[in-house]
Amino acid sequence: MSEPGAAAPNPLLTAPILPTLLRFALPNMVAMLATALAAIAETAYVGRFGSPALAGMALVFPFVMFQMMLSAGAMGGGVSSAVSRALGAGDAGRANALAVHAVWIALAAGVVYTVAMLTLGEALLSALGGQGEALAQAMAYGNVAFLGSVFVWLVNTLASVIRGAGNMAAPSVTLFAVALLQVVLGGVLGLGWGPFPPLGMAGVAAGGVVAYGAGAAWLWWTLASGRARISLNMRGTRFERALFADILRVGAVACISPLQTVLTILILTRLVAQFGTDALAGYGIGTRLEFLLVPVAFAVGVASVPLVGMAIGAGQVARARRAAWTAAALATVILGGLGLIVTLAPDLWTGLFSQDPAVLDAAAGYFRWAGPVYGLFGLGLSLYFSSLGAGKAVGPVLAGTLRLVMVAGGGLLLALWQTPTWTIFALLSAGMAAYGLSSVLFVRLTPWGVERS
Repeated sequence: MSEPGAAAPNPLLTAPILPTLLRFALPNMVAMLATALAAIAETAYVGRFGSPALAGMALVFPFVMFQMMLSAGAMGGGVSSAVSRALGAGDAGRANALAVHAVWIALAAGVVYTVAMLTLGEALLSALGGQGEALAQAMAYGNVAFLGSVFVWLVNTLASVIRGAGNMAAPSVTLFAVALLQVVLGGVLGLGWGPFPPLGMAGVAAGGVVAYGAGAAWLWWTLASGRARISLNMRGTRFERALFADILRVGAVACISPLQTVLTILILTRLVAQFGTDALAGYGIGTRLEFLLVPVAFAVGVASVPLVGMAIGAGQVARARRAAWTAAALATVILGGLGLIVTLAPDLWTGLFSQDPAVLDAAAGYFRWAGPVYGLFGLGLSLYFSSLGAGKAVGPVLAGTLRLVMVAGGGLLLALWQTPTWTIFALLSAGMAAYGLSSVLFVRLTPWGVERS
């Protein structure tokens, strides 16, 4: 490895923060918009199969997004943080070696996720209240989708390596292409476009597997061929415990946060399931937008990771904090605006997936409570990513813990009292607000290191 300080001066340590953040966030935003459109298209395809299929999607979708949040947000954030801090300290050799270790982590995690979901999936979905046709549809989707877990982990890990080096364009273009391919293949295989027979939920899931497989192959070739700032030399890099530890001390702790998020959603899903298939389908449509807010906040938050990480690596702690608060303000404004729209006009979103009055009413009830606090949710998510860049994941985890405790404890009381559906949505809203506000407090109280001149 090269000696720290050997690299040329890094412009990310001196460039104006807001313009640089916007320049980084824009390609991420485009890619995340494409990803969101792919998810919308998938749900629209599933809606063609009827309310039981939509209910099944509501059951399985948290596990799909859990994998995305683990690989792209949590462990991906740990990867980007480690790479950016190495480059900020001028150690390009360490950054290259970290990329190889990140790939091995991704391969192992993808295999574990596939095995876990294929063996435990039905029991987990049943525990959420899945039964009958809804459970069958959920299993038809999940049994195919989770076969491609390794591809998902590789795409998001390799993209995180490249982002950690300050290159947002290459991962964004790749994710954009993956999303478009997923939309096309989901329609071809799921609905039977052209000469292909309709394969239903399994076909929709297969479109995503093939798309992510292609994306993983492309990003691997990009790094292995030396076309990026980071080089991927799998054979020439030996295992080092310290490098695995550098990634995992941030990424592994950060994985607690998406686990908390998904547990929160699963608890709420179980509470809503008692009100019937229509309520569950409407809630599932609503929470799908909530899950899609994560990529929107991701687009801004992940743009702050190389700015924060390189500043921390260079000892510029004050600059790192300015980058974090700037990104947090931007995410709050964007998600707050989206929340206002769906609060005032929920059918703009819900109408894309269903025209059933009962489903529309359930989704509208969700948005009346959740929409007004989406801005605070975005605030917390952005600070989560910035904290990963600083190598300080504990604060966001504590904020997520507070939200989970509120929802679990409150949900137990609501279930015992047999309260109406709106009280569940009110609890969800309070949890989101607590998450955002407590994230601000924890980030302010957490030391990020000592300023070096």
